[in-house]
Amino acid sequence: MPHEVVSVSKTMTEKILSHHVQEGTLERGTEVGIRIDHCLTQDSTGTMAWLEFESLGLKKVQAEKVVSYCDHTSLGFKGESTDDHIFLQTIASHYGAKFSKNGNGVCHQLHYERFGVPGKTLLGSDSHTPTAGGLGMLGIGAGGMDVAVAAGGGLFYVIVPKMLNVILTGKLTHGVGAKDVALEILRRISVKGGVGHFIEFTGPGVKTLSVPERATITNMCTETGATSSIFPSDDITASFLKMQKREGDWSELTPDGDAVYDSTLEIDLSSVKPLVAMPGMPDNVFDIDEVAGTKLNQVYIGSCTNGSYHDLRIVAQMLKGKHISTDIDVIVSPGSRQAWEMLMEDGSFLAFTKAGVRMIEPGCNACIGIGFVPGNGHLSLRTVNRNWKGRGGNKFGKIALCSPQVAAASALAGVIADPRKLPPVEVSVDHLDIDDYLILDPVGESMEIVRAPNIVPLKPQTPLAPTLAGEVLLKVGDGISTDAIMPAGPLTQHLRSNLPEISKFTFFYEDKTFATRAAEKNGGFIVGGDNYGQGSSREHAALGPWQLGIKAVFAKSYARIHRANLINVGIIPFLCNTDIIDQGDELEIDVSNLEGDLVVQNKTKGTHFSVKHDLSKREIDMIKTGGLLAYTAQQHA
Repeated sequence: MPHEVVSVSKTMTEKILSHHVQEGTLERGTEVGIRIDHCLTQDSTGTMAWLEFESLGLKKVQAEKVVSYCDHTSLGFKGESTDDHIFLQTIASHYGAKFSKNGNGVCHQLHYERFGVPGKTLLGSDSHTPTAGGLGMLGIGAGGMDVAVAAGGGLFYVIVPKMLNVILTGKLTHGVGAKDVALEILRRISVKGGVGHFIEFTGPGVKTLSVPERATITNMCTETGATSSIFPSDDITASFLKMQKREGDWSELTPDGDAVYDSTLEIDLSSVKPLVAMPGMPDNVFDIDEVAGTKLNQVYIGSCTNGSYHDLRIVAQMLKGKHISTDIDVIVSPGSRQAWEMLMEDGSFLAFTKAGVRMIEPGCNACIGIGFVPGNGHLSLRTVNRNWKGRGGNKFGKIALCSPQVAAASALAGVIADPRKLPPVEVSVDHLDIDDYLILDPVGESMEIVRAPNIVPLKPQTPLAPTLAGEVLLKVGDGISTDAIMPAGPLTQHLRSNLPEISKFTFFYEDKTFATRAAEKNGGFIVGGDNYGQGSSREHAALGPWQLGIKAVFAKSYARIHRANLINVGIIPFLCNTDIIDQGDELEIDVSNLEGDLVVQNKTKGTHFSVKHDLSKREIDMIKTGGLLAYTAQQHA
């Protein structure tokens, strides 16, 4: 039976969850099962998610709304990607989901524009699903298996995190954007500071931000490690939904006046400066004064973080009547077809092309290394959300993150430049064109699912053996990202539906021999440091090791989504001091009783050490049956 929060006073998150909890009690630090209203998948993670949904044996999706988007490989740079798109369109239609075609835009921006509803829950197979929080919708990123189960009407389980209240006052000044607010948060709390938290935004400064600006901030708060982040649904939200011709979807959402937060962070918007996150991590943040003049090779403007019409209209006004530096390439990629068409309507598109900008259709594109890959040692300044090594498709390229305002000023100068030195630009949006032609309604069971040879079903999940033994095949350091475990970009993007092939690229940037050694030794173990698996919801970073026979990971701590993905495929995420383990060590552990004390025998060193885990009873049962799909089948049986 559903349980509600005992406390009378609630935060926004607690208000939403209190209407969605179906199992457990909504208390911070406890696990609850919640009902999911909307689900989204995209073409990078969606092929696996739909194969996983199909394995559930259901005739159609059960969630209120399920949308399958094509945005990551929408350019069809290889034939396998085109095959994936046809598969995704036909399988979504067959099972009753909407389908957003190539060129329509990025899932996160499209969903809050065309489908998002304040007060409802959204689960997406992409870590930036919290973008919907800009609209007052509770969006959570997860692995494809979790989304498949939720689409089938199953519950999504989450540890109720602590609540961080970011209190906004003041108003942004000339040359400063919402992206700078997000970078300021990252500078203050780091890429680990949001772990175990929901982030809520309150204060008088909220009223000064449009929905697209709010969505930029909730999108970027993913980089803090937060489970989700959310803004109130107010008159600004109502006006936005009215422009989207969806005013009937609006409802008010605010925290109670005496809602209890675990911590607070105060930001005076009028004091925020233009900021840049230099290569390496999104929290490697500097004031514009510290990095101005740094030579650039490329500027990329757009993506789900800053691809709104509001943002790109600002850039167009800043570039109008001017020319970009011929020393660099400048690319603009709107986040949605709506933004694309509005830029054409108001003359911005022509202003971009006259300035020397290269326009590309709405999609993820360069953000994940599909096109416009930076050359060796080149620095690309981007309005995207991530800048880890290899993120742009070349581990020798470098990526810095900034606002559209900084990007526009830098495009003109050819070096990182301060937008405050250019004339002020004021932009207001009073209407939006609606064009849902490329969003397709489902046909139903009569739609034949088209499968090309590269659409490979998953191997069965098998029960956990009583003893795990093998070699430590790889030891890595702190902050290893899902990009480091399974590279994004042109190296692997076309293989997302073919696990046997894509698994060969596991840890490709860290150790090209890993996959071969794992196959030869019939699996083994991986050892990591703090925040292992940070970043993307990409379950291929767990599926790849699983395909290669990896039995467990030993780390000091895990990123939330990757931890869940490991459990979903039956890999145990052990916690211990990994300083005492070396690559090449032969380990053995009795796992016949996961509820008891666990001791690892290091046969190479003739020693032993204790390990623990933070698995719930449900997660232990999942591990024992082999993973989420096997567990779900068992529950249905």
